[in-house]
Amino acid sequence: MENESVQELQQRDKTNYQLDTRKKGMELPPRPKLFDFHGVSMIHHFTDNWENIRNFQARPDDILIATYPKAGTTWVSYILDLLYFGQTAPERQTSLPIYERVPFLESDFHILPPGTELADKLSTSPRLIKTHLPVQLVPKSFWEHNCRIVYVARNAKDNAVSYFHFDRMNQAHPEPGDWNNYLQRFMDGKMVFGSWYDHVTGWWERKQTHSKLHYLFYEDMVEDTGRELDRLCSFLGLSPSAEEKERVRGGAQFDTMKKNSMANYSTVPIMDFKISPFMRKGKVGDWKNHFTVAQSEQFDEDYKKKMKNTTVQFRTVV
Repeated sequence: MENESVQELQQRDKTNYQLDTRKKGMELPPRPKLFDFHGVSMIHHFTDNWENIRNFQARPDDILIATYPKAGTTWVSYILDLLYFGQTAPERQTSLPIYERVPFLESDFHILPPGTELADKLSTSPRLIKTHLPVQLVPKSFWEHNCRIVYVARNAKDNAVSYFHFDRMNQAHPEPGDWNNYLQRFMDGKMVFGSWYDHVTGWWERKQTHSKLHYLFYEDMVEDTGRELDRLCSFLGLSPSAEEKERVRGGAQFDTMKKNSMANYSTVPIMDFKISPFMRKGKVGDWKNHFTVAQSEQFDEDYKKKMKNTTVQFRTVV
């Protein structure tokens, strides 16, 4: 972004994608529009299958991985899959992409079966299921069965930057526009899956009453993956050997996963890796390369107002 304007960057994105889809004989799918869904900004890919989502039947041993988009979902999904099935079913790692091993509950992209169907077909125990739903929209059966939930939260500035690059390359999301307007939309909560502020605080509040909810910070994972792995195992009641934990930690390193086609979403046709990879940097503090001083000051001022009534605290550097 340093050498070309955001407008030039986005025009290049669009041109490259159009050329690529023409070569493959594919039609350029129209980008979906945001709309209000029970008070949350959504797109139809996550509401088309709503009756089946709402009535989804969780099982008592299910593990739900919940995050706001681009907060470390795939990282934690991969870690959990390695912890539970890395030794007993190692072939999963090379034969099944992560989105089949850990279905995306509310997804309905028509290039795969709906997430509810993929979850129902899982033969594993426990079933690992991911969601980006805010806490109030999670199917009630997860609460009724007192399922274990791992929530991953990432600081707002890095989350906004990561989401911006994701929306640039993901043709199934609305057009991101330029960075300045995108940042304003992020602050206004006009994003797919709604407000980051409401999402992280809503799940934080639920943690106070739901004993089986582990609230994990992306920044802590980056700082010391081994320590957070120990905490995760403690929460899940797992006791892997030191050797096994090292194998999981090594397999789940960012650079390793970024090159792994079964983890990096490179097999999904709606994502254009020529624009931006699904796994881009995985760092804490990359926001400094995107925010101007004025944007950062305005964001901080707004952040204080929106987060004044919660006890959850984030770090923007480690």
